[in-house]
Amino acid sequence: MLSKVGRLTHLTRQFSTSVVRRSEEWQQRGLPGSNMPFNIGNRYKLMAAFIAFFGSGLGVPYLLVRHQLLKE
Repeated sequence: MLSKVGRLTHLTRQFSTSVVRRSEEWQQRGLPGSNMPFNIGNRYKLMAAFIAFFGSGLGVPYLLVRHQLLKE
């Protein structure tokens, strides 16, 4: 029983360190924003994406209420 737990612990430790190593190899270390899934280089494109993302989430309830009120 103890050997199974030991093997499981060893495998989890190996997996977590390999993930950290892999992420460091694929990304540029030390640069702000290098680990983000979107580009932050163009501030106007980033601003438009933020407005579209948050605006759609905040605007949908109002559009649905308007649709319900105008529906006959």
